[in-house]
Amino acid sequence: MSTATALTPAAHPRWLKPAPALFLLLWASGFVFLKLGLQYADPLTFLALRYACVIGLLAIAALWVRPPPPSSPRAWLHLAIVGLLIQACYFAFIYLSLKLGVSAGAAALITSQQPILVGLLAPAIAKERVDLTRWIGLALGVAGAVWVVVARSSIDVTSTLGLVFCVLALASMTAGTLWEKRFGTHTHPVTANLVQYVVGFAVTAPLAYALEPMRIQWAPGLFVSLVYLVIFNSIIAITLLLAMIRYGEASRVSALFFLVPPATAIIARLVLGEPMPLLVWPGMALAAAGLFLVMRNKRAA
Repeated sequence: MSTATALTPAAHPRWLKPAPALFLLLWASGFVFLKLGLQYADPLTFLALRYACVIGLLAIAALWVRPPPPSSPRAWLHLAIVGLLIQACYFAFIYLSLKLGVSAGAAALITSQQPILVGLLAPAIAKERVDLTRWIGLALGVAGAVWVVVARSSIDVTSTLGLVFCVLALASMTAGTLWEKRFGTHTHPVTANLVQYVVGFAVTAPLAYALEPMRIQWAPGLFVSLVYLVIFNSIIAITLLLAMIRYGEASRVSALFFLVPPATAIIARLVLGEPMPLLVWPGMALAAAGLFLVMRNKRAA
């Protein structure tokens, strides 16, 4: 079976319809729980601990479900590459940039450009056409995401290396999205996630050992953060993201990231009581309008 086989719309499973809204909620909430967890552990140490917990759960699930392995050595390779790009590189670079003093606002500002990069590269790499309406939507979405970040966050960059790490995180997520779209295969989600998180752990654990004192404070807040990030963010949200990319168009799926800063702002307000300036709301409207334009042309594409 070709690893780049495209799926027809009729082949889309029914559970994929609510996937965009559920993914957005889980992904945006993850930033709130990440902020909680980083109070109790060093960044890369916390990431490695998170991956170790995910691997443990997936190993138990694999023993219970006994999912089929990837269909070919090439399928194994593609799973490992996506795991390297998203689980290892993207998250490690984000965590390292925060460790070096880059504000969360600056990191969000840089990584919110991902849909534009996907739109630019999708025609050449994923064989996907991006029309004028979608480009207008992408531009509005980026403008809205940037507006929200600037309105509610500091965007100071105190480290040139930290800035480089943010750009590398942006490149890693973009590359992972396009690689999954171009080469993704129909692999059982337990198998796919297990392979990718093993790759992520194999990279982040040595980095944590080399760069950090590996501080962990075993407190209730750490366990709450881990439970959410392991189950809802690392397993469910990532599975939804990769499935949406595989069944849909990379530029449309990437457009969901426009609404991550607005959704995070709302969740942080409700859960953590963080202030949300009035200037945030126009940015939310712009991001929502951009997402609407990107999504509305689906049948015509």
